Amino acid sequence: MESVDIEVLRTCATWLAKGKACELVTVVKTWGSSPRPEGSMLAIGEGGQVVGSVSGGCIEDDLIAQVQEHGFQRQFPELLTYGITADQAHRFGLPCGGTIQLLIEPLSERSRIPDLLAMLGQHRLVQRSLELASGAVSLIEVGLDRGLHLSETHLNTTHGPRWRLLIIGAGQMSRFLASIALGLEFDVTVCDPREEYRDTWQLDGVHISREMPDDVVLEMKLDQRCAVVALTHDPKLDDMALLEALKSDAFYVGAIGSRVNNTKRRERLTLFDLSQEQINRLRGPVGIYIGSKTPPEIAVSIMAEIIAVKNGVKLPKEIEVAYVKDVAGFDSPQT
Repeated sequence: MESVDIEVLRTCATWLAKGKACELVTVVKTWGSSPRPEGSMLAIGEGGQVVGSVSGGCIEDDLIAQVQEHGFQRQFPELLTYGITADQAHRFGLPCGGTIQLLIEPLSERSRIPDLLAMLGQHRLVQRSLELASGAVSLIEVGLDRGLHLSETHLNTTHGPRWRLLIIGAGQMSRFLASIALGLEFDVTVCDPREEYRDTWQLDGVHISREMPDDVVLEMKLDQRCAVVALTHDPKLDDMALLEALKSDAFYVGAIGSRVNNTKRRERLTLFDLSQEQINRLRGPVGIYIGSKTPPEIAVSIMAEIIAVKNGVKLPKEIEVAYVKDVAGFDSPQT
């Protein structure tokens, strides 16, 4: 399963390759409450076909109606604002006080959509710069996500490959965690050299590896859009992955287990070629404390922490699993 943004871009490329007209709509600014964040994209094809979304549906309906009634008339990018008046906001289903500004871009060869997709396929982070006056596009590889920036002359957007999640272990909890991650558009790899676990895996859409965990970590070339979670409870497997993952640029590295096991794990890691700063990156016990007991509940706890870190949210210490267990004075296997 592809991310929505890549699906939108790939649909545009397909339409263009078939000689069909299409437009790319991007949310460039919002005021007040908005159904979709800045950077959300929608592709509109001939006859009003759409992929993606920029609102709860009413704005899409209006854009479709315009195409169906008038066809594609734009030659250059155009800014369009919805929700300027309370009546308009109500008409288009925007929350109270909500206003949304869209950039509608007629696509052509100069839009360089296939080039962008090719760069994303190479796991490169790309800034796409659209000149508003001409519709010309430039693409440059960047080291950090620069987000979206609209000036008087250009729209700059950052596009990256899918976020990746590497799960060590193919047990029951891994299946629940992988399922949630797939729904959140992560590219999921499950690594387990143990045949008895790996061969009973039943979730589609996941890459399954039988290699040793440290080899998989190195092969994946983890970057700032990668997370790693060790779930086997077997130090011979979990520690191998963590040793390499903690040296990488992965934005999240964690391991399941009790406080006692987590302390022992950190002690083991000090015996290897890791700095204290690298060891401190390890999150464990993983997850936020929600009183979870069952494998699916624990998977929710883990994924919630991963998403928070991904989105740059600084979690209060009071909801960290390790902190709650320290204060409460108990130590169960996990959250």
